Amino acid sequence: MRRICLIWLCPLVLHAAAGRVTLSLNGDWRVGESVAAEPAPAEFGHTAAVPGLTNQAQPAFPDVDRFDSREFIQTSIREKRLPESARVETAGVPRQSRNYFWYRRSFRVPERKPVAMLRVAKAQFGTAVWLNGKKVGEHLGCFTAGYFDVTTFVNWGGENDLVIRIGAHPAALPVWAPAGTDFEKYKWTPGIYDNVSLILTGLPYVESVQVGPRLSDSSAVVETVLVNLGRRPVSTQLVQQVKPWKAQALAVTLQPGERKTVQQTLPLPGAKLWTPEEPNLHWLETGVGEDTLRTRFGMREFHFDSATKRAYLNGKIYFLRGSNITLHRFFEDPLCKRHPWEEAWVRKLLVEGPKQMNWNAFRFCIGPAPELWFDIADEAGLLIQNEFFIWNGREYFPPYKSDELITQYKEWMRDHWNHPSQAIWDASNETDSAMLREQVIPQVRKLDLSNRPWDNGYAVPMGFDDAVEDHPYLFSALTRPEGNFSMTQLERMTGAKTTNAGHPSAHAVIANEYGWLWLNRDGTPTLLTEKVYERLLGKNATPQQRFELYAYDLAGLTEFWRAHRNFAGVLHFTWLTCSYPGVKTSDHWRDVEKLELEPNFADWVRESFRPLGVYINFWQPTLKPGETRNYAVMMVNDEGAPVKGQLRLEFVDGPSKEFAFELPAYGAHTWQLPLVSPTAAGHTMLKATARVEGRAETISRRKVQVLP
Repeated sequence: MRRICLIWLCPLVLHAAAGRVTLSLNGDWRVGESVAAEPAPAEFGHTAAVPGLTNQAQPAFPDVDRFDSREFIQTSIREKRLPESARVETAGVPRQSRNYFWYRRSFRVPERKPVAMLRVAKAQFGTAVWLNGKKVGEHLGCFTAGYFDVTTFVNWGGENDLVIRIGAHPAALPVWAPAGTDFEKYKWTPGIYDNVSLILTGLPYVESVQVGPRLSDSSAVVETVLVNLGRRPVSTQLVQQVKPWKAQALAVTLQPGERKTVQQTLPLPGAKLWTPEEPNLHWLETGVGEDTLRTRFGMREFHFDSATKRAYLNGKIYFLRGSNITLHRFFEDPLCKRHPWEEAWVRKLLVEGPKQMNWNAFRFCIGPAPELWFDIADEAGLLIQNEFFIWNGREYFPPYKSDELITQYKEWMRDHWNHPSQAIWDASNETDSAMLREQVIPQVRKLDLSNRPWDNGYAVPMGFDDAVEDHPYLFSALTRPEGNFSMTQLERMTGAKTTNAGHPSAHAVIANEYGWLWLNRDGTPTLLTEKVYERLLGKNATPQQRFELYAYDLAGLTEFWRAHRNFAGVLHFTWLTCSYPGVKTSDHWRDVEKLELEPNFADWVRESFRPLGVYINFWQPTLKPGETRNYAVMMVNDEGAPVKGQLRLEFVDGPSKEFAFELPAYGAHTWQLPLVSPTAAGHTMLKATARVEGRAETISRRKVQVLP
């Protein structure tokens, strides 16, 4: 497949800036289909939104997104649902009568410029472009922006006919190009799922801008790539300014066809820092010749430290609390519809919900989100662990070409490196690949001026202060006949008995998956948790009983992981994914379209994530009446200021004990509190409440039965 030279531009631009015009091509496009890669179909009889997914086209295409991936087939063989003969080395097996979808629309340009670039922010699976009947080029990336130089193809005075071809499934791409791998994804949904725009500008032009904050002297290093596609040398001024600070100018000369990288340092004394609590944002204006580009950024630095095993934001310890979003799984949900591109819906998901749950971080798990999501994350003050769409485990890695992976990882970084919310580069999920370890990450990480940390799946960390992901799924033991786990075991534990990371490590660790208690939105177990709930509650449990147990145990696990301080971050799995019969995981929405949470989850898990954490290290289901015993109450302070207040331990409507407590900044402490159990038999609640003046109280609760 022919590759064009990709033009790198900042992913966040205004629709109009001095010298540059950006024409949005979003909207309804006509869509057709074909088996062959060329020619284009004769008919475009369907309509689909851009950005969006082809499974939302009207009228609907039959069998759209039906594809058995290589990983799905491998899992089915392991689970004895398919014979060994079903194994494939290709990306998978299509279950539809097409290989390509074709999108078409017309447009007119507002004015003539020396340069015209078509930008397709994200499309899967692969992108090829024709303008006015002539092929412009192709882009293999499914998760990165493709840029196409259409200057010589544009009809400057009239209508332009634009056609974009995408693969209908992953097998439309070469087997050596990544199209996404996920063992638990059943449908593979094509679509131009991010913005499409036409950029009109002059010569020379700004190809890319990267801003690297330097908090030590309140400055920013700006790396600008300039291109002169003209036939003559150009001498001009490169001007950078962040208002209200003084502009910095530099004389530059570019020879014909030259691509030049220029670095400048901008003093920004007193610039406000970006944090989740105060997400201050700044705009950089870059001007060269007739081209002007505006880039939004935040003054912040984020890293991990292996010596302390902590995350640091702007030089201070920062504990990550949050969840995961598997958006590409949600794409296959029947209720997905247009919601991922509705700003009000996304803001409720990423702003209102996390604030309600006391979260400051997310992992965008196994695949990227549209640009809108990162823009909102910047404004909301979220720290994002951004994961490339690779999940292949430890035993098998697709026959990817390292050069293609390096190209796409570079594009992926380029698309995100100016977002202050972009905190961690995540190379893969639960994967150990020599190609990623030895060839890809070492080549691309040096491009990041902010030197962000990398998570390398289940492989050893590549950097001295990189983090490790761990997935302590304690309840997964109940899926095996000989396996056993109960919450009572937590009383004698300080962490997971074994690590799922695949190796011991002295690095900082993020627990970004845990639980193994998923329920479908109707309260039925998922495919992975049927045996778990049968052992915990029996076969005849009601949905309400399962919801209550799920919320209760998930909150307890969250309190446990936080109280013992083994992790720099605790991120539950998962905030958003697909939910329909036969899936393996699910989320917590009672109504995903209105974003109404299942009430038990909202009540119990919200408490477990408060910055002032409380954990009662007691999980016994029964007590004797009038029994006196010591209860260990553990507390953690995630914030950088001391805190003091009142801690009360009580049986609801029974005996209680209260005293004044103090915790230092980032502190943790355990109190042993003697308490007498109620004398009356029956069900009760053991409750620890931390109260601090001027803030919401934190509650830890245990359900207990007092025996006769």
